[in-house]
Amino acid sequence: MQDNATEVTAAGIARLAGVGRAAVSNWRRRHADFPRPVGGTETSPAFALAEVEEWLRRHRKLAEVPLKERVWQQLAGHPDGPVTALVHAGCALLLIHDRPPVWLDISSGTDERLAALLPTALDEVLTPRVPGTARPGRTDRSRVNGQNPVNTQPAATPVTPATPATPATQATPATPPTPALAIPTAPRLLPSVPLLRGVAELAADRGARPTFEFLLGRHLDANPRQYTLTPPDLAGLMAALVGTPATVLDPSCGTGALLRAVADRPDRRLHAQDSSPELAALTALRLALHTRAPVHAAAGDTLRADAYPGLRADAVLCHPPFNERNWGHDDLAYDPRWEYGFPARTESELAWVQHALARLRDGGTAVLLMPPAVASRRSGRRIRADLLRRGALRAVVALPAGAAPPYSVPLHLWVLRRPDRTHAQPELLLVDAGRFTAEGRGGPDWPGVRETVLDAWGAFDRDGGVEERPGVARSVPVIELLDDDVDLTPARRLPPPTDTDGAGRLADVRARLDETLRLTAELAPPPAEPVPSAASGRLPLTTVGELARAGALVMRTGGHGGRARVPVLTDHDVLAGTAPSGTLPESEEEPVLTEPGDVVLPVLGGGAVARVVDEATARAVLGRNLVLLRPDPAALDAWFLAGFLRGTANHRQASSYASTATRLDVRRLQLPRLAPDEQRRYGERFHALDAFERALREAGRLGEQLVRGMYDGLTDGTIAPD
Repeated sequence: MQDNATEVTAAGIARLAGVGRAAVSNWRRRHADFPRPVGGTETSPAFALAEVEEWLRRHRKLAEVPLKERVWQQLAGHPDGPVTALVHAGCALLLIHDRPPVWLDISSGTDERLAALLPTALDEVLTPRVPGTARPGRTDRSRVNGQNPVNTQPAATPVTPATPATPATQATPATPPTPALAIPTAPRLLPSVPLLRGVAELAADRGARPTFEFLLGRHLDANPRQYTLTPPDLAGLMAALVGTPATVLDPSCGTGALLRAVADRPDRRLHAQDSSPELAALTALRLALHTRAPVHAAAGDTLRADAYPGLRADAVLCHPPFNERNWGHDDLAYDPRWEYGFPARTESELAWVQHALARLRDGGTAVLLMPPAVASRRSGRRIRADLLRRGALRAVVALPAGAAPPYSVPLHLWVLRRPDRTHAQPELLLVDAGRFTAEGRGGPDWPGVRETVLDAWGAFDRDGGVEERPGVARSVPVIELLDDDVDLTPARRLPPPTDTDGAGRLADVRARLDETLRLTAELAPPPAEPVPSAASGRLPLTTVGELARAGALVMRTGGHGGRARVPVLTDHDVLAGTAPSGTLPESEEEPVLTEPGDVVLPVLGGGAVARVVDEATARAVLGRNLVLLRPDPAALDAWFLAGFLRGTANHRQASSYASTATRLDVRRLQLPRLAPDEQRRYGERFHALDAFERALREAGRLGEQLVRGMYDGLTDGTIAPD
């Protein structure tokens, strides 16, 4: 079977050719032989991938479609949707990973033969790795229940049924949980065979697990509003707080980031459930590729239809949905999980807290990500009080802003332990890691957060208390918290920082500000001298596109994934002049790494900005919405290039305004044709202007920090008014 049915959008064509979308629009207007749309809409047409590839080759705009791009476009344009394609690809990759000879055998014949033999081969590998996987040949109950057709058949071995409902809860029966995975039938697999062959070829080059991570990362990146992700650093911190448990449950697993962060052990058992069938399926495959431990996964509403009512896990990790009103308040009034009180309709998070405690063994640990309002809302104070009295809530950690979506809110971690004994004098650990918020838009200082939180929790868990650190950590007797509000917000219970952390720090900021202001005055450019009218003739111009075709520079665009733990230079870093601070979905996609002398430009937002990469920014991954220009030093001076590319008029003529966001076509940016010596003259002046701009920005940042610190110190009593 050919992959002619695979469709690609204009944005996909631009990625294949390494150009902007404006260039694709120009091709459609200028070339009568450009492929006609085969789908999509009038404003967002879709084209046949095979026709586009052939046209690009014929016009020498692309010698060969990279394999990873071909596979991604096949997945994104799959006739049954990208999620079904990703599940089929994951099943094949698990077979390739576990039993490569079997894959080589069944893939050696025709497409029809591969589709016919694959279900049996998948049954042999999936059933032991993902217990409860639905086998082919059964009625498709997921369609009957109106669920996403990722689960194409019900389980042959049913999932453990949920707790029987009381008469009061039977008015609105919940849909029972279903297996996360179902082995697809041959007819369902046949349209995916070209994709699976491409996936196998990609896995031969980079491995089965990295291939799935690449495809999953691209899918998540292409649909950012559909998924709430748990960042890897936060997932690692939450996993570290529970230690090394043998049985781990995530009742709201999402894409499986929390269970994936738990260190692999041969005797570990993983349990996952999510209300989204597609997320449950993707998580099951992701975990099966990541670990040899059995992965129990189910799709269903955890609170209404728990797939594991008899489970007593060593640990529960959970990033639950926030602020849900329809969590089951009217249906679950008599549920036995509410040991600490029936949650109010507005307290869905406290329902998840009690569900986690109900699925723990005595002494087991749960870590949940919570919105900060849960620590102080009056509607939840009675449940919070009972959690404290019985020793179930052990720690509340305030994370810095930017730790997880929503990034503007400083979220909390709640560490809970199912009581196995009565605490004579129970205490609660409070930690505030807010001081590790990074300047600007970058993420938190995760090494600092991790060290502070784990040190405090380790001492508290070992000794029952922790040495007080003003403004950072304190173990508070429960009796102090049991007032009318039962407010557990760490910042409201911790003593303010000491003078050393306050006035002493502000003195250092003031000294740095004085030095920066002195440097700014020295770097201020001299008065501008106008060019005589006789010498102001128009210089001959060239464009970035022409320079790229002539080999004077290399042009690269930012990627959609990269290796873990590598800093990412984002468009916000370029605009703000800060160090690399971003992250990209983890994958084995080959990232674009910056080098000293590169010129980086953001393509969205309309700002006339171009940044020359220095040693502090080098060897970072180029982020999304950025274009990198790597000039040949023998032909182009980097500072000359960056300076002329920053011209406001230059940006205006190279920008498109077809949508609500301004997009820059970097290839259309202009600069004059000058000899190397003349380029260096301009480059030295542009370099001096950049140093002055950086000094101004640093002075502004230090000034804001000093003003904020003075206000805080005067109002909290750590700084005298005179």
